[in-house]
Amino acid sequence: MAAQQRVVVEVSGGVADVRLNRPEKLNALDSAMFDAITDTLERLAGDTAVRAVVLSGEGRAFCAGLDMGSLAAMADTAPQSASSDLGRREPGQVANRAQLAAYGWSQLAVPVIAAVHGVALGGGAQIALGADLRVVAPDSQISIFEISWGLVPDMSATVTLPRLVGADVAKELTWTARLVSGEEAVRIGLATRVAADPLGEALRLAAEIAARNPHAVRAAKRMFASRPGATDAERLAIESAEMAALIGSPNQSEAVRARLQKREPLFADPDLG
Repeated sequence: MAAQQRVVVEVSGGVADVRLNRPEKLNALDSAMFDAITDTLERLAGDTAVRAVVLSGEGRAFCAGLDMGSLAAMADTAPQSASSDLGRREPGQVANRAQLAAYGWSQLAVPVIAAVHGVALGGGAQIALGADLRVVAPDSQISIFEISWGLVPDMSATVTLPRLVGADVAKELTWTARLVSGEEAVRIGLATRVAADPLGEALRLAAEIAARNPHAVRAAKRMFASRPGATDAERLAIESAEMAALIGSPNQSEAVRARLQKREPLFADPDLG
């Protein structure tokens, strides 16, 4: 793998192993990293052979947040100019360039599992929050760190964080920037599970998911992603519509046959068209 690649991707068995690849800087976010993450999201969104994604960081950490050099450059730049780059929102995009690096993972059609070790600070924590699941090392350290620099989290934490821990805990983490261990992260809902080897556990879990009916897996992600303000009636209608589309479909029929015949199912990949 080329050292200059900010993000490296290997796909095997339907699982995309995605790694932030700037280990000498604890995978800190610079302009090249933001570009690489955006490019990776576009690539994954267009690959129907990918059934699950594992997102991790090379080296000693998941991601230390915004690169210090980038932060200094932003401080020396007029606010209008500084916001024109990371704050750029492309036509039709809900998120700006910085937000997309985190929020974009939630928008992929397939499950995304973040494997967190070392630190996940500021923007790094928000990238992990964009995943569907977070497997964390017990001694990992997670922080909504921006208040330490006199800033607010601006990479979609206002969307993802309260949904996981509730509004009051989200405010407390944002106002204090305190470090949360992997063990505490699971207790408060910030993470899904603890593992001594988070990457190995995330890859195992992703492989298990990738072996399921990919149409049903994608349908489940759509159901849980339905807008927070939806009424019970709207949510139940979405359930019914997804179930109706699945019953009797080729992959669903194959799941039944394989289970009855006690063999591994052979599922067809979804068609983006």
